[in-house]
Amino acid sequence: MSLRTTTDVIDLFNRAFTDADAGLLTDLIGEDCVMESVQPAPTGERVEGRAACLAWWGALALDRTTQFRPQEVVVAGDRATIRWRYRFGDGPADWVEGVNLMRVRDGLIVEALGYSKTAGEVPLAIDTAAGR
Repeated sequence: MSLRTTTDVIDLFNRAFTDADAGLLTDLIGEDCVMESVQPAPTGERVEGRAACLAWWGALALDRTTQFRPQEVVVAGDRATIRWRYRFGDGPADWVEGVNLMRVRDGLIVEALGYSKTAGEVPLAIDTAAGR
């Protein structure tokens, strides 16, 4: 059996969330996987190991009150960047955009680092320079 490509792995990973099918994640996560979520700032929650990452992502995939939608995926060798939008409520401002930086080894996800835009938590450089 040939190994899945990085593109294959990331496509299945994204489908787990868009289709709310946590079962798609089962064969995608490496034993030594490390995941850092977007919260809490500044570094995010660090999740280590296959079982812990699978549980974390599985719960997110099955959460019917939220919606993860990939906007763009760029694959370069064993790396992938997923630009996404995450909706967490029904209000017009109940969403955030971000990226996941992924690394795949031997057909399995071994690293996933999440980053998102945040509103009002970090002063903008222009505000700092102007003394605001």
